[in-house]
Amino acid sequence: MIHSMASAFTHQLTSVALLLLLLYFPPISESNNLFCDAGSEYGGPQCGIQSSSSSSSKILIKGGTVVNAHHQQIADVYVEDGIIVAVQPNINVGDDVKVLDATGKFVMPGGIDPHTHLAMEFMGSETIDDFFSGQAAALAGGTTMHIDFVIPINGSLTAGFEAYEKKAKNSCMDYGFHMAITKWDEVVSDEMEVMVKEKGINSFKFFMAYKGSFMINDELLIEGFKRCKSLGALAMVHAENGDAVFEGQKRMIELGIPGPEGHALSRPPLLEGEATARAIRLAEFVNTPLYVVHVMSMDAMEEIAKARKAGRRVIGEPVVSGLVLDDSWLWHSDFVTAAKYVMSPPIRASGHNKALQAALATGILQLVGTDHCAFNSTQKAFGIDDFRKIPNGVNGIEERMHLVWDTMVESGQISVTDYVRLTSTECARIFNVYPRKGAILVGSDADIIILNPNSSFEITARSHHSRLDTNVYEGRRVKGKVEVTIAGGRVVWENDELKVVPGSGKYIEMRPFNYLFHGLDKADAKYLSSLQAPVKRLKSST
Repeated sequence: MIHSMASAFTHQLTSVALLLLLLYFPPISESNNLFCDAGSEYGGPQCGIQSSSSSSSKILIKGGTVVNAHHQQIADVYVEDGIIVAVQPNINVGDDVKVLDATGKFVMPGGIDPHTHLAMEFMGSETIDDFFSGQAAALAGGTTMHIDFVIPINGSLTAGFEAYEKKAKNSCMDYGFHMAITKWDEVVSDEMEVMVKEKGINSFKFFMAYKGSFMINDELLIEGFKRCKSLGALAMVHAENGDAVFEGQKRMIELGIPGPEGHALSRPPLLEGEATARAIRLAEFVNTPLYVVHVMSMDAMEEIAKARKAGRRVIGEPVVSGLVLDDSWLWHSDFVTAAKYVMSPPIRASGHNKALQAALATGILQLVGTDHCAFNSTQKAFGIDDFRKIPNGVNGIEERMHLVWDTMVESGQISVTDYVRLTSTECARIFNVYPRKGAILVGSDADIIILNPNSSFEITARSHHSRLDTNVYEGRRVKGKVEVTIAGGRVVWENDELKVVPGSGKYIEMRPFNYLFHGLDKADAKYLSSLQAPVKRLKSST
């Protein structure tokens, strides 16, 4: 996989990179797909790392169907120094250009995953994928940027941001940050302004669940929404009624249901629907846009549909697990199998997934994330006697692009241009990085995939690139395969081989006041003029 290096210097550089990679990845499981595992698919001790000097800075993609969110055409795409320089038919280049033949294939913007948790400390453990392994898996699946959630440290946004800056030092693709809000005071309010104006964060997440840890009440939610509006930052919610979930968990334990099925039973769809409706109404009260993360149920989706029909500025994000899976696996007799499907909100009963697919196809839901939050079998076993102790999360960062294509495009539910919009462009627009990201246009970053619609493969834990020892999509055969991924103008995935460089990823700052904020001032003015108040009354003389 790794080409021999001509110079001793380059050999030394590769050795240093190898040493760093070994430090990043201490052995955790027996899975044969771990980076630097002996006999892994990366073909020896260099583990798929290649020096950036071996990547051509000039690439020509010839003869493919170039797809953007609203247009497709047969054209060539010329890339130089990480930027798209030309998109037109019949481009001629010199011998110093790497040429990729895309005839009969689709050339599309790399995917952008709006919802991931890499190197996240949660429920007494830390997710198995850090910023290198998780991003490497993403690149193998055609995703070239993701937005991760910074978790504050003891409520401090600044301390949380600094911690995540360190976590991301070994990144191999571009990334951005959302920021979670886990408490409220004037310090947090001031820190939000710093995050927006100095750190490139334009979205803040509020947890309506996880009582006793992340959850905030309605009073704090309103204060957070008001602050987001003033800063031009997008308010995001994890929508479940945390008090009712806490009661549901106690109920399941009292009924003698401590296994993974108790997780789903303790937090039914109606609690997701209630919290979604409440968040929408509170955002309407403040008059600020709202983004509902991981929409998993018909109940939540229908609340979003009603709000959007009424003209509310609400974004609904389903995740791929909710689109393609159902909760039957949580009743599996083998704990390891059942526990790997535990996430929150839970994967729902059959029927919810089809309804979410239809909502995505008809515009009720706007983009697809993953909530990639990977805990291995050993970590999941913390809750073998009590589902409340099972670390919540499933994989998806590598599988998302393939599963959305197979489930939505191959079935005829969406077009190829819709696919680009749902997996890349709309995310770029919402988080204000379009058209730098999410488009194949002159001047855009050269984050590009080549997808062969006629190729098929099977998803397995043995062959995926996450450090996870399981896969919730195990054995699923999908049609449509990303054969080439270009990130930042470098070919990082080709011929089923990863060529990635720790530290090559860039932090992408995201500006406030996206398109959802346009016209809010006029709506506020209309509201004030409609009040017909205060009423001037004569004071009584007695």
